[in-house]
Amino acid sequence: MGLIGILIALGLLIWLAYRGWSILLLAPAAAILAAALAGQPLLAHWTQTFMTSAAQFVMQFFPIFLLGALFGKLMEDSGSVTSIAKYMTERLGPQRSVLAVVLAGAIVTYGGVSLFVAFFVLAPMAHQLFRAAAIPRRLMPAAIALGTTTFTMSALPGTPAIQNAIPMPFFGTTPFAAPGLGFIAALVMFGFGMWWLGRAEKSARAKGEGYGADVPHASAAEDLVVRERATTASTFDPPEALHGRPSDIGPPIALAALPLVIVVAVNLLMSLLVLPRMDASFLEKAEWGETSLAAVGGVWAVVTALFVAIVVLIAINYRRLPALRDSMDAGANASVLPVLSVASLVGFGSVVAALPAFGMVRDWVLSIEGGPLVSLAVATNVLASLTGSASGGLTIALDALGATYLKIAHEQGIDPGLLHRVAVIGAGTLDSLPHNGAVVTLLAVCNSTHRESYLDIVMVSIVGGLLALAVVIILGTTVGYF
Repeated sequence: MGLIGILIALGLLIWLAYRGWSILLLAPAAAILAAALAGQPLLAHWTQTFMTSAAQFVMQFFPIFLLGALFGKLMEDSGSVTSIAKYMTERLGPQRSVLAVVLAGAIVTYGGVSLFVAFFVLAPMAHQLFRAAAIPRRLMPAAIALGTTTFTMSALPGTPAIQNAIPMPFFGTTPFAAPGLGFIAALVMFGFGMWWLGRAEKSARAKGEGYGADVPHASAAEDLVVRERATTASTFDPPEALHGRPSDIGPPIALAALPLVIVVAVNLLMSLLVLPRMDASFLEKAEWGETSLAAVGGVWAVVTALFVAIVVLIAINYRRLPALRDSMDAGANASVLPVLSVASLVGFGSVVAALPAFGMVRDWVLSIEGGPLVSLAVATNVLASLTGSASGGLTIALDALGATYLKIAHEQGIDPGLLHRVAVIGAGTLDSLPHNGAVVTLLAVCNSTHRESYLDIVMVSIVGGLLALAVVIILGTTVGYF
């Protein structure tokens, strides 16, 4: 009955979340239901298991959610994201509209701009480019998704995306784990995605299919269903995009890109030079949580990079931020619901993992043929697809199985950095199912539907991601970590 209870609770969680119910309500309710059907103490699981795990997630990752959302909002309101997108479109022109949209999205998200901030800025420009080039409007969501939700989220080494930060405390890794394999995976995702979109554009032209008619739609940022789904997929609460006051004139391209460069450079500096030389033995004391630099160093690197970039961003754009306090308030507020939503999913996963029946699930996952890299990829893929959240599914998987995989890695001589990269790429593939918050929001922002655009999203986000994941696993198994 315990295993059936887990499946029933998970099924209700997925179904009601897809219908727009709040994860803040659904996750504890589903956890209590699973515990009840397993004959476990209900209140103890809610207050001791669920809340302890959720609080641990907030403790570890809220600084990244907070600074990531704040950085994204300031980049938007200063006009920096718009300047970068305009520069790419002007340089590449309508004849390379798809490439311009992909590269603009990749630059801003790899530089630390929140996913949904990028959506809201890129979509209007993509409309203009695709209309001028007579490219079907239905290809816009896939082009934006390729640049923002694939290789810059899970593959490129050093990305400040929350998904790339989550494995660090579990495996003692840095944001630059398995850099060579990550770069190869990024090339696979980018290359396959551009091939597919080029093929689709060519086919549409051969059929005489043009841009199509614009369809009136409500603001995606104000759609409550979009909001509930979106908050488990990123670090930004969509309604906060409407708050603050954007600048009328953006900065020159060099100043617009400078904060993005700083995020990557400081992240690299902290990860490879500063932190390894730091005497952090004090962390072993009880007042500092009896932890280690390996467990917290990765988060420290990302947080420091975002903080320095925010300071520089404000300094060089102070006059372009007409309502700085409002922009900063909106950015800070935008981080709260996402971190609590993902933490609630993590709390649900911790209750499920504590149930006696979960032993059967764990044994099945670990018995998957192909070795630990394959079983880890399957675990993160399945949980990310079920929850519709790469960050939520990844944390649930690592909470339940991270220590086991790390032990296996040490026994078999597998570098933890390889586990890190496989887990992140795995979580960023099947999470793009129809109920995923990023997919729903992207379609709404682009004024499109699942029927029109979802197949192309599947190809660039899921198929391309799975191909890259297979390449990383094969190379990691045969060649090893690099």
